[in-house]
Amino acid sequence: MNILVINISLRPKSPVKLFPVGLGYVTTAMKRDGVLFDLIDIDGHRYTERQLDTLIQKKKYDVVCMGCIVTGYKLVKDLAAKIRQYHPYAVIVVGNSVASSITDTLLNNTEADVAVIGEGDETVVDLLAKIRNSESLYEVTGIAFLDKGRVVKTQPRPLIKDISILPFIDFEIFDVDIYIEGSKNYVSDPLPFPRDQVRALPVNTARGCIADCGFCYHVFKGVPYRFRSADSIVAEIKEITNKYDLNVIQFWDELTFFSKKHSEDLVNRMLEEGLQTCWTASCRANLFDNESDMELIHKMKQAGCRGLSYSLESADPEILKAMNKHITVKDFTYQTALLRRGGLSVWTSLVIGYPQETPMTIKKTFDCCIENQIYPSAGFLLPQPGSAVYDYSKERGYIVEEEDYLMKLGDRQDLRINLTSMSDEQLEHEVKEGLKRCNEALGTGLKETELIKTQYYRAHNEVSQLDPVQPIPLDKSRQE
Repeated sequence: MNILVINISLRPKSPVKLFPVGLGYVTTAMKRDGVLFDLIDIDGHRYTERQLDTLIQKKKYDVVCMGCIVTGYKLVKDLAAKIRQYHPYAVIVVGNSVASSITDTLLNNTEADVAVIGEGDETVVDLLAKIRNSESLYEVTGIAFLDKGRVVKTQPRPLIKDISILPFIDFEIFDVDIYIEGSKNYVSDPLPFPRDQVRALPVNTARGCIADCGFCYHVFKGVPYRFRSADSIVAEIKEITNKYDLNVIQFWDELTFFSKKHSEDLVNRMLEEGLQTCWTASCRANLFDNESDMELIHKMKQAGCRGLSYSLESADPEILKAMNKHITVKDFTYQTALLRRGGLSVWTSLVIGYPQETPMTIKKTFDCCIENQIYPSAGFLLPQPGSAVYDYSKERGYIVEEEDYLMKLGDRQDLRINLTSMSDEQLEHEVKEGLKRCNEALGTGLKETELIKTQYYRAHNEVSQLDPVQPIPLDKSRQE
């Protein structure tokens, strides 16, 4: 049985190339089970349409697997159609949030045959075995598929309770040098060495998030937050650092640090092992809330931490409440001050465009960023299926036909839907002016075209010369 795995490119024009962590876990599980497959890494190699056509036609494929976040629905639909054209009898399997959040729409409106729901590590291996042996898909848990024109959803697969037992990602499945070299384009400043010396890879430490923000959807939404043991994380860091001569690790999670104890356990193990790599992570915006936390913050710095990311989203209390954020601006500002005193950088993101948004709330949010000396990763509210704000948008007629809406989705930096009382032009203007003020006040040196789409800026700016207390964040956009 010939199997093809495809890594889709969400941002083909961006110089940033992010290693596909989710697909890395799935392909590692396949390889460990003895499954042979070909890989077409579109994002890593940025193939042209002609090159992609040639690669897809290289041999007759019986199964084609791919995955994507829901904002890439159109890419999945177009690619599935291309695969069907060249391989009319192939089983097309799709995973990630485009499969979990819009299962019926995906199966009814694209050439996809099977949707993998939730975690794919074990499900894909079981699924491929059933296909290979021509057995019933009804016996595979955690999938949905079309049977005689009807979407059939099998029983949910039990969660992997202890994710510490999962094998480390096998980076050799991919052309790992592309991603190590590409890390020079996304690792945030400040750096303790020249940017051209950066060698980084991601490490996933947790699945899910303890929060339930109304604008967010990810494949682990609504399930218990799970995190790996400190021993497991440190062992992986040591292994890949030695193997690939890395000097930066990026913890690639929805949420890395959810409690002080959890944070201290990992930091203590890092110090015990004497790890030399520097690293960044994400945490709650109110994790550090006491002067006594300075001891832990200093430990983190000593263990190689360069900075932490946590989301402000808005500086307006009413909007934060509508988002179900459970934080205050005071929390955010206090934690930022503590981290800065400890020598750590801070990165944050904004979601602009809740129904309560006004020019005054937007100004208040950017004022908060300036006061805290943070240039934010800003984006417009992008209702995603499975989120509370998506349901709100459908109920009020902003989204009428799901697939029409999905076909227009893309980066959150482009305004797709406006739930405010402002016109599209005014909303975009207020955000642009706010970012201009941040750019000028913080001296970040971004060009006007780069103010909001910061994921493209490194191709044009030598930002490593910026003041180290004014780092520009990488927008992961839930790579998810």
